[in-house]
Amino acid sequence: MSVSHFQCKHPVVDVELPPMAKKAKKQKKDTGSTIVLNRSVRHEFFVEEKFEAGIALEGWEVKALREGRVNIKDSYVHVKNGEAWLLACTINPLSTASTHITPEPMRSRKLLLNRGELDKLTGLVERKGYTLVATAMYWKKGRVKVEIGVAKGKKLHDKRATEKDRDWKRQQERILKHG
Repeated sequence: MSVSHFQCKHPVVDVELPPMAKKAKKQKKDTGSTIVLNRSVRHEFFVEEKFEAGIALEGWEVKALREGRVNIKDSYVHVKNGEAWLLACTINPLSTASTHITPEPMRSRKLLLNRGELDKLTGLVERKGYTLVATAMYWKKGRVKVEIGVAKGKKLHDKRATEKDRDWKRQQERILKHG
């Protein structure tokens, strides 16, 4: 007996099945939120290039960063023995920090970069006289990232010229706005 001659005695009924139960997705926090910005860098330096680096932190430091207890105003990056280190970055511990550790707010923190990026930064600093400064610290996919600016220092007359240009642009916008 062939299959094509087989007939079903029961009529076929289209029944819509209920959708599969889906797990509720957890609401994630904004993963790209800024922890701290170093605004004084634009005033003190000409930032020519930026790099993103990971940072090696201890547990208490991560908790303090979530509370925003960090200062990178005077921080800079030093490349030594093929490793990049963030210096003069202050992370103030929470008052509820663990008792079995002694938090050190001003410790040197290792920056995590690729070998090619490290070689490029080393060349810029040693041969061309650039300075590496921390411009921002932010969360990215649950990890803390530091934005490093490759910068040259501004002279006093450069700062004045920058301020003068900024004031002139503000005046232009006011004139155009008010007619």
